[in-house]
Amino acid sequence: MSFILEISGELACFTRPELKVERVSYPVITPSAARNILMAILWKPAIRWRILRIEILKPIQWVHFRRNEVGVKMSDRSQGLYIEDNRQQRASMLLRDVAYRIHADFEMTDEAGEGDNRTKFVEMFKRRASKGQYFHQPYLGCREFPCHFRLLEKAEDGLPREDITQDFGFMLYDMDYSQSDPRDSNRAEPMFYQCKAVNGVIIVPPVDSEEVRR
Repeated sequence: MSFILEISGELACFTRPELKVERVSYPVITPSAARNILMAILWKPAIRWRILRIEILKPIQWVHFRRNEVGVKMSDRSQGLYIEDNRQQRASMLLRDVAYRIHADFEMTDEAGEGDNRTKFVEMFKRRASKGQYFHQPYLGCREFPCHFRLLEKAEDGLPREDITQDFGFMLYDMDYSQSDPRDSNRAEPMFYQCKAVNGVIIVPPVDSEEVRR
């Protein structure tokens, strides 16, 4: 059994990690961004989400603009931050008018308690997703780009798929926290995979597959 979630938004930015200063998006959503959307709806230590495949539902469209960002972080001991002294203008290359259909499932982890079982979390996710509930606002790569979602019984209930066949090259798969503290994102190792769409469908390999490079 897998879950089918249709997502959409006006803007999206699935940032390429090799570009540090300017924000440039991948052409399509990354598996890690898709997983974060599911975790925004239901996250528990007892389960681990896995993306199975992604369907592209709208043409790939780009938008370019400049925006102001703050170039530093305010420390815990700071009395404040004067934005005008730290304002930076940066160019962004974003996606616009995006829509995807995520096929996903979860597995139980070692942190599952005595009362935890698959049926419990299946019903919990279905209930929350069908009512539009979430723990925090799902977003499309960056928090300023909110994500709208709806749970589908079957893919045919949603938008038609775009007939896109394209090799997008190596794309960020997810972050590997196995060798570091999960709370310390700065020490996580990135994982990549060869992202290809065939007739609008991207098959996402398992994390332990040889297709996933570290």
